[in-house]
Parts: sequence; C-alpha cells; structure tokens
Amino acid sequence: MGTRSASIRVAVLGCGHWGKNLVRNLRDLGVLAAVADPNPGGRERARALAPEARVYEYPEEALADPTLDAVAIATPAETHFALAWAALDAGKDVFVEKPLTTRLEDARKLVRRARHSDRIVMVGHLLEYHPAIRRIRELCVDGELGDLRYITSNRLNLGKIRTEENALWSFAPHDIAVILRLVGDLPRQVVATGGAYLSPKVADVTVTQFLFPSGVRSHIYVSWLHPFKEQRLVVIGSEKMISFCDVTKELVSWNLEVDWSAGQPVPVPHEGTPVPYPAVEPLRAECEHFVTCVAERKPPHTDALGGLAVVELLHAAQRSMDAGGAPVDVDPGALGEFRDRGPAASSRRPRARARRAPRGESLP
Repeated sequence: MGTRSASIRVAVLGCGHWGKNLVRNLRDLGVLAAVADPNPGGRERARALAPEARVYEYPEEALADPTLDAVAIATPAETHFALAWAALDAGKDVFVEKPLTTRLEDARKLVRRARHSDRIVMVGHLLEYHPAIRRIRELCVDGELGDLRYITSNRLNLGKIRTEENALWSFAPHDIAVILRLVGDLPRQVVATGGAYLSPKVADVTVTQFLFPSGVRSHIYVSWLHPFKEQRLVVIGSEKMISFCDVTKELVSWNLEVDWSAGQPVPVPHEGTPVPYPAVEPLRAECEHFVTCVAERKPPHTDALGGLAVVELLHAAQRSMDAGGAPVDVDPGALGEFRDRGPAASSRRPRARARRAPRGESLP
C-alpha cells in the first residue's frame, strides 16, 4: 500500500468469531487504531491481538473518536444498519460484513445515503476477493467457457449452528454475490425451500434456485447439518465447465463436448485441467481494497448497491420458503442501476459443441 493508505486509521467494531480476523489483517496492514466490543471476552481478545490499539467497550466511543477515518463492522447482522448509519453520521467511511442489513428498507436507505454522501460504504462479500473466483470471472468475461448455462454452489458442514438467523441468511450471501457477479444480472424469479430441525422457524438446510432473464439458472445448497464439509462452486458453459473447491483449493476446468452421432447425446470424456490462480488470502485482499478505497476515494468493488442486491434476493428467497417453495418474481425497482453494470459474459459467442435444449419459462 502507498503512503496515503498507511496513514488511514480504522476501528473494528466487534472482535468475535469473525471480527478477530479483521483485527488481525488491519493490524498487519498498519491501519488498525481501535477496537470496540461490549463483550469482555472480545475486549480481552482485542488486547491480545493488537496491544497497540485503543480498546473501547461501546461502538459509540469509537464513533466519537475524531482521529478515526473509518470503521469495520463485524457485529451481529441485526445491528449492521444502526451502526453503519451512525458511522456515516460521524463522518466515517464504512466497511460492513455481510449481509448489509437484515431489513430490505434499511438496505435501500443505506444505498441512498451512500449515493448522496462523500463516504465509502463497502460490504464484506469475501468470496468476490478470492483469487480463484476472480479467475473464474476472468474466464467468463473472456468467453473461455462459452455461454453461461448453469451455476451451482454448495456450502455444507456440520458447523456453527445459529439460532438468531437461518442457514440461508448465514451462509448464502457470499454465494449470491458471486453468482450475480458471474451472470452480471439479477434473476427474474426465485424459488427456495428449507427445513428447520433444531430450532423452530430457523432453517438448518435451504436450497435456493434462480432463473435469470438470459435463461441462465443457478442453485445454492447450504446446510450446517451435513456430515461432510463441502464448499464448491461449479460453472457450466456451452464450451467448458469449471469447478472450485474451497476445501482442497483446487480450480479445475473440463471441455464440454457431446456426441450426437448416434442420435442420442453422449458426453465425450475429457481430463480435467488444473487452472492456476494467485496465492492471495481473500480477507487480506478485501481489507487492502477497503483501505485503498478510503485513501484514494475510490468506489469499492463490493459497494452498497451490490449489498442491496444480495439483501433483495435473500428476502425473495425467504418469502418463497415461507410460502412453501412458491416462485417469487424479482422486481428490480431501485436495482435498475445494478443491472446497468452489464453482463460478466463476453459479447463473443463461441460455437456450442452440443445442441441446446429448450429453455423453460419458470423454475420447477
């Protein structure tokens, strides 16, 4: 980072399960000035990780500190809106972990506030800073995969079980953000189903399907009640398929070829080809990007509008689940500007090797 970035002073609000990672990275970048956490254990953790930083009991103390330029919010999701709004009132730039907010109207308010202020508002959609995901996006933009057809994302584990938010809201925001970035558009329809087995009305397992105007489809399967840990993204194009496993860190592509010579589609097997990508810690890249945006007054890659798009789709998926899996149409509304950012896929259209199947009008 340059000299201007090194002079930035950031406070982390929340030093819990994830906040401690922000503390570590911002400390290593030389910009951490303070940590606030009302939990005694969080304050003790902050002192151990960053003994040179001031430690506050309440976020309001950090927000009142005139020497701080920005805050990184890593508190429970239901507090994101109030803290982000207060930080903007205090003249601070804001990094807020996913999801941007839990209420749709609050997310819309933050987008409007960010648009009409001179403050940075960045959302912690971490996977968008993963070098393997960025490599997949490059391949999509360059047309290496052909036309996008289908995207799947599985995020499964016998992991940390929440009681305040369901698996959809806890696990799926990262995957939604990545899928939106790869497709470069909003879906026109959402279908979601889920099951609550441990706590009433808190889904432990959910499956969410998107149908995009282009005909691209996707599904996201998340669960914290699963015997195997799996974090895998698969992107299917008309020319190639690519898979990223975040457990083994393997990024592999395959040619997609179908033989119709006998009148029936028969896949032609190909060996997978490892795809190299830089060895960069995603959270470090995300923190560096935030500090650079604050120092240089640049709009962040994962801005408030992108955060709103994710919250919009989380709400649509929740409505579908609450209605027993009924399809929910997505009204772009204030997100028309998000669609104007254009598709990720290149305008170059490679010749498809396989005959295209008819596209349906709605999700099953």
